[in-house]
Amino acid sequence: MTALLGFPQDWQRALVIVAHPDDPEYGMAAAVAEWIAAGKQVSYVMATRGEAGIAGLAPEDSAPLRSREQENACARVGVTDLVFLDHPDGRIVEGLALRRDFAREIRRVRPDVVLTLNHREEWGPGRWNSADHRAVGRAVLDAVGDADNEWIFPELLADGLARHKTQWVAISSPQPTHAQQVSAASIELAVASLAAHKEYLRALSTDPVEEQARKQIDMVTGNGAVAFELYG
Repeated sequence: MTALLGFPQDWQRALVIVAHPDDPEYGMAAAVAEWIAAGKQVSYVMATRGEAGIAGLAPEDSAPLRSREQENACARVGVTDLVFLDHPDGRIVEGLALRRDFAREIRRVRPDVVLTLNHREEWGPGRWNSADHRAVGRAVLDAVGDADNEWIFPELLADGLARHKTQWVAISSPQPTHAQQVSAASIELAVASLAAHKEYLRALSTDPVEEQARKQIDMVTGNGAVAFELYG
């Protein structure tokens, strides 16, 4: 296996764009905690409120619950800028409306790095990726270019949102190229951040919430690093 390159450090502002509450916590949270501890700024954008994510809990009850859990998860790692775009959970449509919403947020935040989830059909052999993750991942890659083009969504200029060029896009991917080293303290913050989704995790398994969270974070921080596929 080819050794991963070190994740770039010469940047100040990052924007995480994902489909659902809990998506950053499953893969990126330790890296986010590490960056914020180093003085970098990280913003989160959720395409949905995850309202279709808890079996037996109606969307109108799940949406505010999952939104609160995401707010609590953000607090654990130090994220203070959180936006929900209110696309329908499980039914995100890849297209111009989604790209426009993402381009708007990119221009608002003006990040050096945009982070998102795997846009490919699979996580690996026999592990199909969800429709929402595929749609969001591809739309993010397109929206990064859209944000730097004044003619694709001219209404954004009319709203006072100037063009912005992002330097890198980093993806939680089964085909990583770069790794962000993380401290033991950042790993503990990541565990706490994922565990903040307690009702969601309780619906997934009878295992204790913190045990589920620690197992996942241990898996994605092997060798003390979080891996990404980097475009730039």
